[in-house]
Amino acid sequence: MNEKIKGGRHNSVAPSIELINISKAFGAVKANSNISMQIAQGSIHGIIGENGAGKSTLMSILYGFYKADKGDILIDGSKVNITDSKDAINAGIGMVFQHFKLVENFTVLENVILGVEGGQLLAPSISKARKDLRALAKEYELNVDPDATIDSLGVGLRQRVEILKALYRKARILILDEPTGVLTPAEADHLFRILNNLKKEGKTIVFITHKLREVMEITDTVSVMRQGEMTATVKTSETSPSSLAELMVGRKVLLRVEKQTSAPGNTTLEINNLNVIDNQGVQRLEDISLSVRAGEILGIAGVAGNGQSELLEVLGGITEASGSIKINGKEIALRGNEANGQSRRLQGIAHVPEDRQHLGLIMEFEAWENIALGYHNSEDYQQNRFLMSNAKIKTDAIRKMEQFDVRPNNVTLSTKGFSGGNQQKLVLSREIERNPDLLLVGQPTRGVDIGAIEFIHQQLIRLRDAGKAILLVSVELEEIMSLSDRIMVMFDGKIMGEKTPTETNEKELGLLMAGINGDTN
Repeated sequence: MNEKIKGGRHNSVAPSIELINISKAFGAVKANSNISMQIAQGSIHGIIGENGAGKSTLMSILYGFYKADKGDILIDGSKVNITDSKDAINAGIGMVFQHFKLVENFTVLENVILGVEGGQLLAPSISKARKDLRALAKEYELNVDPDATIDSLGVGLRQRVEILKALYRKARILILDEPTGVLTPAEADHLFRILNNLKKEGKTIVFITHKLREVMEITDTVSVMRQGEMTATVKTSETSPSSLAELMVGRKVLLRVEKQTSAPGNTTLEINNLNVIDNQGVQRLEDISLSVRAGEILGIAGVAGNGQSELLEVLGGITEASGSIKINGKEIALRGNEANGQSRRLQGIAHVPEDRQHLGLIMEFEAWENIALGYHNSEDYQQNRFLMSNAKIKTDAIRKMEQFDVRPNNVTLSTKGFSGGNQQKLVLSREIERNPDLLLVGQPTRGVDIGAIEFIHQQLIRLRDAGKAILLVSVELEEIMSLSDRIMVMFDGKIMGEKTPTETNEKELGLLMAGINGDTN
C-alpha cells in the first residue's frame, strides 16, 4: 500500500482521486470489497454497474456519508481522512445528487450560500455570493437567475444550482449521480457542455450513470463495478457499449430491442377530450385525445411531471377526470364508485404503475401475496364460493416467478427483500400474465439492471405480438424510440405532437418535450 501511495506522489501529476483497497460491509453484505482505482486530474471518469454493484456506497464513502471499514483515500496525492461531508468539501469534493438537496422556497442565491454564510451579517455574504455567482455563470455556462426561488425553476436549472453550490464551495472534484435522469435531450447536451468546460478548467468529474450511450459520449475513462468489486477500468475510446454491458452483467446483453413491424388491429383504447384538475385547481391534463390499437405500443414521451402520471392514473382508476374513455368501444366510468382499479381489471386493463413500491406492491407482503394483489377474487384462486386457496395462489406464483426469472425464486420472501429489478418483475408477471386487452406500463425499467431491462423489453414485445394494446410511459427516450410503434409527446398536460420512431430523432422529440413545436414556427 505504501508503494502505491509513493508511486502516486512521485508521478509528475498525482491522480486527482486514488482509492486503495476500500472495503465496506453492512452486516453480512459486502457492499465494497478491496476497491482500488485512480481518477486522473482534469478528466471525466464514468462509473457504471448494476443495482447493488456498490457504486453509490463507494461515492458515499468518498463524500463522507459512510466511513470505509478499511482502505485509504488520496486526494491530489495526499492521504485524507473523510469522516463527513464537511471533510469532503474541505478536501475540494462536491456532489450533485440524483434527488436535489435544495430548499424549495429559498432563492438560488440563498441556496448557494446556505451553510457557508461566512459570518453573522448576511449582507456582505450575499453581495459576495452574487458577484461570485455572476463570474461562475459566465465561465461555465451556468446562467440562472440568482433571485429566482427554487420552486419556480425547471429540473435543468435546479441542477445548475447544485453545480453552482459545489463550485462556490471551491470544489475541484465534482461527483454527479445519474445527472441526466430528469433532463430533456437538449438539457443533457447543455450539461455535457458545462462538464467539458469544467474539465478544460482542470476540474475532475466523476460521472455515475446507467446510460451507456452517455458514458461513450462524455467520459474519458470508465470503471465497471459488479457485486461490490471493481471489474475493469478502460479508456472510453477503446471500448464499446456492448463490451461495457458484458462487463457489468457478466454475459452478453442485447442492447437493441429486436421486434417485427407491428400489425395493428381494431382500436382497443380511445380517449377524447380528457381533462384532469387537481385538488389545488391546477389543470394536469388538457383535452387529451389519443387511441391505441390491438397489437401496437403507443409510447408517451416527456419530462416527468408533464401529465403522463395523471394519464396513467386516470386509466388505472386512481384519479378522477372528465371526458371520454372507451375500451373496445365501451365507455368506462371516470368518476364515482365504478372509477376504480378493480373495475378497470374487469374491463381488461392491467396496470404496471410508475412507482412500484407505493402503487404496485405492498412491501411487507410476501411475494405470493403481491402476485395475487388485485386479482385475489379471481376464480382460479378460489377454494370454494367463500374462501381463497393460498395453495393455488402459491402454485401460480411459483410458475410466474420462474417464467419471469425472479431472483431469488422464493414465493415466501418478503417483497422488500427483492432488488428493484426483481420487484418490477413481480409486478410485470402479475399484470402481463392476466392476458389484458390493454396494458398500462409506466417507467418499466426505472432503477432496473441492464440484464433485467433486456428481459422486460422482450416481454412487452411478446405481449404486443400476441395482439394486445400497450400504452407505455417512459422518461427514457431511447426506450421510447426502441419499443414504440407510435410516439406521442406530452408537455404541460397537453399532447405536443405524434411521431413515428423511424421518421423522427431524439432532437426533434426533445424540442417537443420542451414545449417547442416546430410545426408552428
